[in-house]
Amino acid sequence: MRRSRRNHSPGINARVALEALKAEKPVGVIANQCGVHPHQVTAWKSEILQPAGGVFGASAAERTVDAEKVCELYAKTSELKVERDLLARAPERFSGLSVPK
Repeated sequence: MRRSRRNHSPGINARVALEALKAEKPVGVIANQCGVHPHQVTAWKSEILQPAGGVFGASAAERTVDAEKVCELYAKTSELKVERDLLARAPERFSGLSVPK
């Protein structure tokens, strides 16, 4: 008879993967303690390591480009706010004019 598939919470996954990263115990021992297969421990460990390179990998040039994009977006946002406010007051300014149909 097959055993039903177990779903582990993200907290357990992270705890097991961090324990494997410490390398104080062999992966097999960690797997036995946590009741999972050693391949699963290795997979969780590699999942943690994949995005870790991006934490320190952003170069100064990439940060400068991001800062420039943010400045452009702020400028565009303020321009659109001015246009919106102008158009919101337009009926007050031109209340005497008739609108063509």
